[in-house]
Amino acid sequence: MALSVRLDPLLESRVEQEARRRGITKSEVVKDALERMLGMKSPSAVYRQIIERQPYAVNEPQTEYSENSGEKFKALLRAKHSD
Repeated sequence: MALSVRLDPLLESRVEQEARRRGITKSEVVKDALERMLGMKSPSAVYRQIIERQPYAVNEPQTEYSENSGEKFKALLRAKHSD
């Protein structure tokens, strides 16, 4: 289903930046944000996608990670931004 949405210039710019950063389309950024906001996607699925660079499933069960996973995640994000 196609959906047309009007965005203010600042929000559109942020969507474009995020799409470039993640290497995906603007549509995928918007779809991802909507799925997370509507509770159709878990944060752990997003984490695994970043780590594994593979598509993630909607409504995937939550998984426990080690206590220092936040630091590992931050390090991955820092490394990605430095590229």
